Amino acid sequence: MDSWVRFNAQSQAKERLFRSVQYACTLLGHMLQKGGANSDLLTKIKQLEAHVSLVRKLMRLGNSAEALEAAKRAIHLSDCVLRLCITVAHLNRAMYFACDNVLWAGKTGLLPKLDQTKWSQRSFRYYLFALILNLTRDAYEIKLLMERESRSGGAGSGAKGAWSSPSSPPPDNSELLHSAGPQSPVLPSQGALSARLQRELHLLVAVLRYNPPLLLDLVKNLCDLFIPLDRLGLYQTGPGFVGACGLTSSVLSLLTILYPWLKLKP
Repeated sequence: MDSWVRFNAQSQAKERLFRSVQYACTLLGHMLQKGGANSDLLTKIKQLEAHVSLVRKLMRLGNSAEALEAAKRAIHLSDCVLRLCITVAHLNRAMYFACDNVLWAGKTGLLPKLDQTKWSQRSFRYYLFALILNLTRDAYEIKLLMERESRSGGAGSGAKGAWSSPSSPPPDNSELLHSAGPQSPVLPSQGALSARLQRELHLLVAVLRYNPPLLLDLVKNLCDLFIPLDRLGLYQTGPGFVGACGLTSSVLSLLTILYPWLKLKP
């Protein structure tokens, strides 16, 4: 098992490269179709996309084992939220790869009676669940970092209006509360809400700016999310948008392979 995982890790960069080519063909075909290109050229691009997709499926044979090993490692994380999100996400990835392997067997003729539409929909459902869990993990990590940044006070140095000074006493609102009576709760003013939103936005920008791995993982997952949504018919965006999202996420994945420090851990 370990030797197969090590071998599979070496082929990830090639698979990501083929994925970039596949979605580049999707985007290019859409642009040429809108530009009125001849049907022969469009057919060749679609054939190239189909061949690259089939090669990718071949390269992903056995990826379920790697996903299961990753799930076994994640189950020992101390943080219960991260443990749940990462472990279940890897299990969904394992199921996605298993369905993808079955689909590859159907496309190559090894399983000629396979219902390819059914298995394709099934694989994209597992892919969608994995992406939702990955985005939940990203949101949780952003929340933790924003709370840490807020406690340290580092994000408030450049936005004095968004932070209240701890040395200045709070305003005396006893007369206002007495005149309002017990039936009239004091609601925050529009200015206070605006200041709070500015503070939260400033914290979010600061967290993402100083955590490139988290930013890349968030953008990559958001781009990938539109692919299963479109394939499942839940939110159809068209081949052009899907191609652009797939190409962007593939390039970001290649960056994390070329520069391992950009990969979000654990």
